Amino acid sequence: MTAVIILNWNGERLLAEYLPEVLRTTPPEAARVIVADNGSTDGSVKLLKERFPEVELWAFDNNFGFAGGYNRALAMAAAYDTVVLLNSDVAPEAGWIEELNAYMAAHPDTAACQPKILSRRRPEEFEYAGAAGGYIDCNGYPYCRGRIFSTCERDEGQYDSEADVFWASGACLMVRRELYLQVGGLDEAFFAHMEEIDLCWRLQLAGYRIAAVPSARVRHLGGGSLPAENPRKTYLNFRNNLLMLHKNLPDSSRGRKLFRRMVLDGVAWVRFVVSLDFANASAIFKAHRDFRKMRPAYTSHPSADLLDERAESRRNILADYYLRGRRRFSSLR
Repeated sequence: MTAVIILNWNGERLLAEYLPEVLRTTPPEAARVIVADNGSTDGSVKLLKERFPEVELWAFDNNFGFAGGYNRALAMAAAYDTVVLLNSDVAPEAGWIEELNAYMAAHPDTAACQPKILSRRRPEEFEYAGAAGGYIDCNGYPYCRGRIFSTCERDEGQYDSEADVFWASGACLMVRRELYLQVGGLDEAFFAHMEEIDLCWRLQLAGYRIAAVPSARVRHLGGGSLPAENPRKTYLNFRNNLLMLHKNLPDSSRGRKLFRRMVLDGVAWVRFVVSLDFANASAIFKAHRDFRKMRPAYTSHPSADLLDERAESRRNILADYYLRGRRRFSSLR
């Protein structure tokens, strides 16, 4: 049985808009819809009790962040073999959960998968957070089938094939609960941003696949928590990317690749300073400072370097995008 768990924090407006669509497209025989509330102080809990009594509510007393909230929710979900982590601003299309369930049933070596994620605002385009399945390059930069940096492609069926990917989006992530717990779940030190990439990296190190299943489709609003240039988001993305590389790279390549990434982060810092965006420049500085404080907590490292083993991860997406002008994933081939 599958649980669709929506983690909510002060998302009353989003729940009112999107939860009816989740319920409409999620037959009860295919999955159970659950809202895990992360200590909301708005009217979310009241709304759920009054308007959606058929939805199971798990109410936490604090905001544990994306990672901590979902770790607590999956620990409670003992009755379910597979769980979907679903953002509160996602509108699934008919058949989505059946397609994901069928794929996981047919591929026992797959630990996690995602649907095709399209934009709610621009229906003809892929959505930034995951598109048709994600990868990371040799420097740890995420990119997707259908999205490289800020360029989102039109969906013209070009990525309608199932594919092995490096990471599946936390906006809509189906995962085997037992494996999620086995590898330690989401890293709560991350709090939010990039924790799903880190999770998928660890699942692959454990010997399992990550997949994109484009026959399942959802539409994601995106940007519901923090806008792209928010200094808090900049801080979390830069800090968590460094932590992710540090913990998942082997001794043989970790120092070299982290040094290269730090140099590139320095270039980003200069760009913010030149544009007089001192808030985001300060966020990068703080991200590196806190990374240095946090990295001693990670003492266990793998022996395999997945960035060297995967063709998509040997790419330099910065060079592809900015020097070679390759703005579409299909042009990387």
